[in-house]
Amino acid sequence: MARLCGFFIPVSQSTAYMETARVLREQLREAMVDHEAFERKIRPCELSRCRATCCHDGVFLSREEAEGIKHLVVMNPELESNLPEDPIIVSRGGKSLKTAIRTAKREELAEDYPEHFPKTRCVFLDGKGRCRIQMLSVEQGRHPWFDKPLTCWIHPLVILPANRERSRPVLTLVSPENDPQRVDGYPGFASCTHCGRPDEGGKKARQVLAAELDFLGLVSGRDILGELNAEESRTSL
Repeated sequence: MARLCGFFIPVSQSTAYMETARVLREQLREAMVDHEAFERKIRPCELSRCRATCCHDGVFLSREEAEGIKHLVVMNPELESNLPEDPIIVSRGGKSLKTAIRTAKREELAEDYPEHFPKTRCVFLDGKGRCRIQMLSVEQGRHPWFDKPLTCWIHPLVILPANRERSRPVLTLVSPENDPQRVDGYPGFASCTHCGRPDEGGKKARQVLAAELDFLGLVSGRDILGELNAEESRTSL
């Protein structure tokens, strides 16, 4: 059992992808939490403003997630409208699976859509930028993120793996300076999306992302939001 918004519910009721959640749980078991990053100010997700910019290139999937989404489409024919014959494609030279994309209409893109992002959309978005997988979960009485790939609802949270510079993984928010996908000619991904950008007009990230952090704690078996709030309480004494 795990706690979510004051209620205890089974982890099996939180996500359809238990094996993928297990891998995530292993990553977070020994992870450090970047408290400083979660004090950074950001703006909350607002579809009217961002128009699902973070979903422009689809999402990479575990094999379990890919099979789960395929099954969801078969069992719910209403999802098939406007989908390509195969909404899950092979990528990275056959090494990865991801949701397919389509060309975006100009009116579907945010006014400040990043110039270096391709003008495409995940095929599971509707014309208003809403995730049809999430909408189906809600319609059928499940948690909004139950059928949604874990990488989707975690955004803009990032788990940086252990390497030569750090002995443990780190749960953090990337910045324009340390975005792991930043290379010459490509300023980055997460730090360029609307909810991933630092914004002095926003609120502290741990407040804005409370739902994501709470849900991440549910699937990982670790009260990450509680840890962040406890640290804030200690430092304010």
